[in-house]
Amino acid sequence: MIYFDNSATTIPEQEVLQTFTQASLMYYANPASLHQAGNKADQLLESARKQVATLCSDPESTVTFTSGGTEANNLSIIGYANSLKHRGNHIITTEIEHDSIRNACLYLREDGFEVDFLTVNENGKVDPEELRKLIRKDTILVSIMHINNEIGTIQPIEACSRVIREFSRAIFHSDCVQSLGKLELPFPKWVDAVTCSAHKIHGLKGTGCLVTKKFKEPQAISYGGGQEHGYRSGTANVAGAAAFAKAVRISMAENSTSTYERWNKELRDCVKGEKLVRVLSPETGAPHILTLAFKGITGEVAVNFFQKHDIMISTSSACSSKANKVSHVIQAIHVPDDFSKGVIRISFGRMNTEQDIQMLSQTMNEFLKTIKKGLKQHDLE
Repeated sequence: MIYFDNSATTIPEQEVLQTFTQASLMYYANPASLHQAGNKADQLLESARKQVATLCSDPESTVTFTSGGTEANNLSIIGYANSLKHRGNHIITTEIEHDSIRNACLYLREDGFEVDFLTVNENGKVDPEELRKLIRKDTILVSIMHINNEIGTIQPIEACSRVIREFSRAIFHSDCVQSLGKLELPFPKWVDAVTCSAHKIHGLKGTGCLVTKKFKEPQAISYGGGQEHGYRSGTANVAGAAAFAKAVRISMAENSTSTYERWNKELRDCVKGEKLVRVLSPETGAPHILTLAFKGITGEVAVNFFQKHDIMISTSSACSSKANKVSHVIQAIHVPDDFSKGVIRISFGRMNTEQDIQMLSQTMNEFLKTIKKGLKQHDLE
């Protein structure tokens, strides 16, 4: 099997699995316990926390381990809204955020907060000038993802940060699930908080974190024994935290950007000039994501064709792929109706090889020939 759905999840690294297994066997005690075994588990947990903070360029930052990106995004959006509501109730995000941001904001809107959604252009990019027009003195939170998970757009985080700092005291959060280990994180220079997830960087599912500047932490949204410094109660996943730190170290040590750029260009060349195909991913976007739209077919048809050739790709995102509807991201960038249902996403990972790309290119050419045969001449013009 050749796997090109790495933006949905990745194959775990052997070293990460070994770290998780060893930590599970050797540091199985509850880190909240007072005995020696508990103290050792706590030391490993805090070591993992320190490593992640340092790798994110701010050793003094607060790292709150979570069950993944969705929980970290919810903690950020709802937690900051609740902790800052004494200063205002206005929140700004974008039309193309992950559902864990988007739905959290919609929930807050029902709870009385004002939420504005920044529009995007055909490449999925926000305009800092629109942000300037929307931001107010009572804006308490702005959340703009670093890399879009469906089409790979890289947002102008620095320019947006300058606007936020000039016109408000709002917390600036960025969902960096797709950029961790691939691009330099905008934290702590440009944003106050970032969301990270392990299983997008060849780590394990069920582990992630919210990294925040010291003294800029959100309010807890779950309550219990006060673990994770009170921000996320529940018995700590020590082995998961250690494995997450290992995954971050590996991903940041290996730079595959130039390889991904070359593969991205090769696949773009495969479909260049084809009337049946639109490239939705901007050329200046993240090189590990390439999203295409085919005219007159559904994304499922393409996924099934490639699967028959033992190649795994996805429709626009894993979260919306089984919903059988056009995602909010595809709608936001105004993909024409005859292309909007034929979206596929190809996403690279460190386990992919040159041979994989050759097979993908060959299969893409075969797929184009197949769909051309099934369409009338006027559909090709």
